[in-house]
Amino acid sequence: MKKIVINGGKTLNGTINISGAKNSIVALIPAAILTDGVVEIYNTPHLTDTDNLKRIIELLGGKIEFGHGELKIEGKDVKNGIIPADLSNQLRASYYFMGALLGRFHHVEIYFPGGCKIGARPIDLHLKAFKKMGAAIVRDGDKYTLDAECLHGAKIYLDVASVGATVNILLAASLAEGESVIENAAKEPEIINIVSLLNNMGAKISGAGTDKIVIKGVKKLHGAKIETIPDRIEAGTYMMIGALVGQDFTVSNIIPEHVDTLISKMRDMGVDFKLEYDSILLNRVEKLDSVNIKTLVYPGFPTDLGQPMAVLLTQAHGTSNFKETIYEKRGGHFPELVKMGAEIDYTDVTAKFKGPCKLHGADVAASDLRAGAALIIAGLLAEGTTKISNIEHILRGYEDLVEKLSSVGADIKIVED
Repeated sequence: MKKIVINGGKTLNGTINISGAKNSIVALIPAAILTDGVVEIYNTPHLTDTDNLKRIIELLGGKIEFGHGELKIEGKDVKNGIIPADLSNQLRASYYFMGALLGRFHHVEIYFPGGCKIGARPIDLHLKAFKKMGAAIVRDGDKYTLDAECLHGAKIYLDVASVGATVNILLAASLAEGESVIENAAKEPEIINIVSLLNNMGAKISGAGTDKIVIKGVKKLHGAKIETIPDRIEAGTYMMIGALVGQDFTVSNIIPEHVDTLISKMRDMGVDFKLEYDSILLNRVEKLDSVNIKTLVYPGFPTDLGQPMAVLLTQAHGTSNFKETIYEKRGGHFPELVKMGAEIDYTDVTAKFKGPCKLHGADVAASDLRAGAALIIAGLLAEGTTKISNIEHILRGYEDLVEKLSSVGADIKIVED
């Protein structure tokens, strides 16, 4: 079993360069098979999720080349085949092949997607939308079969502003007959990135970044190029590391407005930072003030930064309150932080932090991707040695994590235990 081992308590100095966004690339890759042309994606992060999506593309007959951050996908030979459980279970984003294959071939066979176990993550909104667009859906256990003799546009209201459902509708509707409208659409920057690719491919989509997106279906899409936006969640994670253990610690290749809510909370806490056009310089300070955090859909405080933020809250003077509103089982990091000395009164979705707490190394386990990020931050801050298991969760979302942290002075490595 692989583990991440950290000897903490060290000051980190230098620059961390942010990679392309995980939450963009996992949708950009499936979108590429909507055409039989060539799609080139730049600033592509090398993650286990990227590797698993590559395997699905190859299984379907697509040609894919990947190296030095450049991804080239040729969809000419893509065939509509079943996506088996052993692949779809590897990552949540496998479900984007539902929208892509439905759009291009009007038929999909896929098993229920995997991903982090952070609560109920149904695909009801996706299926409801596909039905409105003319798809018949048959479920056999965890397997879904979708057929649409005529895939047509529809007006779709999302009960929740779901990123996944918004993306899947965009993929299917781009090649559907007529016009589709998504009301209460997700507004995340990743949505804009994905729509940019689709429009570059010849789609006709307007309203990305607002709660109403209009898609006018076209008969065919062509090859295109796109650059993956910087990963705002990776950026936020390293920003918190800089705030806790940094000295002249720079996080570069960021889009500041994408992390605006985190910057606002850091300002309230008294974090020492200097914001530039595409970077932020951070220094550890002696005293951080307590704050309250409530996760919300974008542009609110990101649920994906709620878990890493917990470590920052353990170091604030006084009482900080936290509330998770998106996923009901996102508290897997709380008992692990308590093992390391944190004072937290918690449920699955709420927490009260009393700080500051002196953290110490411990043997802990990552319950999911962002819980793992929280434990990385805690391990860097803590005195002594921290060993983190279940690291496959972490490697799904952070490119070259160990290499990046080692480059700024962290004592961190992956070992076989």
